[in-house]
Amino acid sequence: MTSRSVAGYWTGFAVVLALLVAAPLVLPEFWRRFVTEILIWGLLAMSSDILIGYTGMVSFGHSAFFGLGMYGAAAALLAVRPANLWLALLSGLVAAAVVAVFVAYFATRLRDIYFAITTLVFSQIFYVIIFTWTDVTGGENGLNFARPTLSIPGLFSIPFTTETLHWFVLGVVTVSYLILRRITQSPFGMVLQAIRENEPRTRAIGYRVERYKIVAVMLSGLFAGLAGILYAIQNKFAAPDFVFFLVSGETVIFNVMGFSRFFTEYYLIPVGLIFTAMVIFMPQGLLGFLRRRLNQ
Repeated sequence: MTSRSVAGYWTGFAVVLALLVAAPLVLPEFWRRFVTEILIWGLLAMSSDILIGYTGMVSFGHSAFFGLGMYGAAAALLAVRPANLWLALLSGLVAAAVVAVFVAYFATRLRDIYFAITTLVFSQIFYVIIFTWTDVTGGENGLNFARPTLSIPGLFSIPFTTETLHWFVLGVVTVSYLILRRITQSPFGMVLQAIRENEPRTRAIGYRVERYKIVAVMLSGLFAGLAGILYAIQNKFAAPDFVFFLVSGETVIFNVMGFSRFFTEYYLIPVGLIFTAMVIFMPQGLLGFLRRRLNQ
């Protein structure tokens, strides 16, 4: 990127960030929650982009990472009194990381559609476990809990409001974006893109492709779990519906189309039509299409 394009990028980033910071001050409560939820789903889409966009691996297992993050946080919030936000974050991340390691070890041995199907199978396995293990997970009723306070022991303790929760989520999503951006622009990220473009050649020049794939799945699962934790904290519940494979399918659509799920009650009809058209005419996705146009 040229110095002008870099300056333009960071200027745009700062403007968007400033608008999101100011959003809860001017929006009514419903729209505050709406924008906060879009940020959370955006983080889930970013986590999936590590695999789909940079490694060329379509995953239908992100609902498992997202859901286990929710349930891990819920377990910590219900087990410890008073509820501790940081313990919930840690518990949710550990739960998502354990599942990501398990899925990565087995699924990355396969390629293309076989990898996608394997991740789908694993997501359904965890869905059935959560749905049927009623004594621990609450079954179809899920788990309800009180929202923790934003606190640092000995310094401050602030109850979450819609405004402070929005700023907390925005801070986490912004830091996550910057970390993921750094990862994808690092030598590790360049290897992932090489795997996407030509896996046999990447292996031939000496890279241990399987190890890179495993790390990519683990990173993707970790950030998906973080999105699940934020969603659980916002809504004060964890439910098995979010472990169902449809969430993974929506995440794939978010990556290609670049927007979220909140349009109409029957949003899947126009989304399906637009998604089909984009697969045919813009297979590199909306952002990839715009980048190619701007670079011409």
